[in-house]
Amino acid sequence: MKNYIGNKIKELRKQAGLTQSELAARLGVSSSSVGMYEQGRREPDNDMILKLCNIFGVTSDSLIGNKKAESRELSDVFNEFTQLLSSQQGLMFDGVPLNDEDINKLVDAINVVAAIAKQQHKKKSFG
Repeated sequence: MKNYIGNKIKELRKQAGLTQSELAARLGVSSSSVGMYEQGRREPDNDMILKLCNIFGVTSDSLIGNKKAESRELSDVFNEFTQLLSSQQGLMFDGVPLNDEDINKLVDAINVVAAIAKQQHKKKSFG
């Protein structure tokens, strides 16, 4: 648990297919800063944690290892994700930029899936 944040940053960076240099460019810092975060030689400040969360689409609780945040309502996760999706600048799908209409369609699709899942869950719970 000594370097939870650093390990988590490295894990998320690799999952996103980013190099330290690419992540550094998105964060507006040097690649050595990213390396120091990952090695636990330096901890990101609050602003940097928020930037990291936005880039990786995660909550600050999951980034810093707040175990109390693991039990959450799915609807809250959907809401956070749709807000994150709506607020992203320069979002692309397979290299093609998405416009506001495209993003709204994705948000609508997520809401439809959430409603279906909720309905199926109710049937299982009460059915």
